[in-house]
Amino acid sequence: MSKERSVLPGRFSGLSIKLIATIIGVILLVEVVVYVPSLASFRANWLEDRLRVGIVAARVLDAVPDVMALPRSLTDRLLTSAGANAIVYRRQGQSQLIELAMPVRPDVVVTADMRQQDIMTLAAGALDTLFAGPGRTLRIVGEGDLDESLVEILMSEYPLRQDMLAYSRQIAAVSLAIAALTAVALYLLVSGLFIAPVRRLTQNMLAYRQEPENAALILTPSARRDEIGILERELAAMERDIFSMLRQRRHLAELGLAVAKINHDLRNTLTSAQLLSDQVATLDDPKVQRLAPRLVTTLDKAIGFAQSVLDYGRETAAPPVFEPVKLHDLVVDAAFEARLVGHPTVQFRNGVAEELILSVDAVQFGRVLVNLLKNAREALEAQNNGHDPVPEVAVSVTEDEAQTVISVTDNGPGLAPRARENLFVAFEGSARAGGTGLGLAIAREIVEAHGGRIGHVPTPTGTRFDIELPADLRTSL
Repeated sequence: MSKERSVLPGRFSGLSIKLIATIIGVILLVEVVVYVPSLASFRANWLEDRLRVGIVAARVLDAVPDVMALPRSLTDRLLTSAGANAIVYRRQGQSQLIELAMPVRPDVVVTADMRQQDIMTLAAGALDTLFAGPGRTLRIVGEGDLDESLVEILMSEYPLRQDMLAYSRQIAAVSLAIAALTAVALYLLVSGLFIAPVRRLTQNMLAYRQEPENAALILTPSARRDEIGILERELAAMERDIFSMLRQRRHLAELGLAVAKINHDLRNTLTSAQLLSDQVATLDDPKVQRLAPRLVTTLDKAIGFAQSVLDYGRETAAPPVFEPVKLHDLVVDAAFEARLVGHPTVQFRNGVAEELILSVDAVQFGRVLVNLLKNAREALEAQNNGHDPVPEVAVSVTEDEAQTVISVTDNGPGLAPRARENLFVAFEGSARAGGTGLGLAIAREIVEAHGGRIGHVPTPTGTRFDIELPADLRTSL
C-alpha cells in the first residue's frame, strides 16, 4: 500500500498565520467597538468649542443695547472665530442675530442639540455626520452662560466632517500599529509555549508514519506537566507500542509462514500414513484389527488439526454483509451441518420463534452457530453413557429493548477449568480434548464484527454460551 506523504506547513503558515490573523482581527474588532464612542466624544468636544465662541459673542450682544450699532468688522470677527454663518442669542423671550454681510440661505439644516449628552444621541450624531453628503448646514444649539439663555450657531458641516475623517485616520493608524505590535508580541510568546511544541509533535508523527519500525524516531517527551506534556508522553508510549507490535507481527508472520510450510508437508505425510493404515486395517490379524481403529482415529485427528491450522491461516477479514434472515431457519441449517438433526443419541431443540428476523450475514453467523452446536454435540458424545438425563442441545432467544440474546446450551459435562481460562484464544481455548480452539476464536471475531459479544455463562450443569446482539439488528422482511 502506498503512503501519501504529508508536508509540514511553513513557519508563517498553518497555525502561525492563523494565530497572527486572529490576534489582529480581535484587536481591530475591539478598536471598532471603542471607535464609535471615541468619535462621538471628538464630535461633542468640537461642537462645544464652537459653542463657547458663540457664548462669547452672546456676551457682546448682551452688553450692547442695539446690535445694529456694532461695527461690521467686530461682528465679522466674531463669526469668523466661530467659523459660523450666523449666531443667534435668545434671552428672556428676545432674540438677537449676528450674520454675515452676505447671508447664506441653507437648503439642508441638521441640528446638534448640546443639551442632550447621552451616548446614544452623541454616537448617532457622529455617524450621521461621518456618512453625510456635502452641502449640509449645521445648527448647534446650547445653553448660554446666563440663566434661561440660549445660543444657536449656524455653520457649514464640512469642517466638522473633515476633522472627523482626519481623526478616524489617526485612530486607524494607531489601531493597526497596536494590533501589529501586540500580534508580534503574543505570537513570539505563544510560539514558544505552544506552536513550537506542536510543530515538533507534527514533525515526529509525519516522520514516524514513514518509518514506524525505526526506534530512533520514537519521541522523547519533555518535562512539561501541562496538556502538551501529557500529549508528548502518550504519543511516545503509543509509538513504542506500535514499534513493539510491528516487530512482533513481523516475527509472527515469518513464524506463521514457516509453520504453514511445515504443516502442509506434515499433512501430506499424514495423508499417506492414513492410506497405509486403511490397508493395514484390512488384514485378518486379530492384533491388527484391535489396534487399527485407534491408529485410524489418531491419524484422523492429526490430519484434522493440520487442516484447521491451514484454514485459520487463510481466514480473511471480510466485513459482514447484513441482510434480513429468519433466525429459526438459520439455526435449523446450522444444526443439520453440525450433525444434530437425526442424531441417534443426542436430542436437539430449536426454541427460536419462527417470526424472529435479524439483519446479519447469514454465512458468517451460520458458522458461529455451527461451531457452538458442533462443540456441544461432541461434548455430549464423549460423555454419553446411555443413562438419564437424555443428552440434549438447545437454542433459545431472549429479547429486550437493548439487545437480543441467543443462548446455546447443553446438559453435558461442562467445560474444563483450563478451557474456561482460555476461551476464545486460538490453540488454547478448546472445549474438548484434542481440539484447537479455532472455532470459538473465529466465532468471537464474527460476533464482534456484528457489533455484539459472545461469552460463556456458568451453569450448575452443562455448558451455555450467550451471543448478545444489538437490538437494532432486529428487523423484518
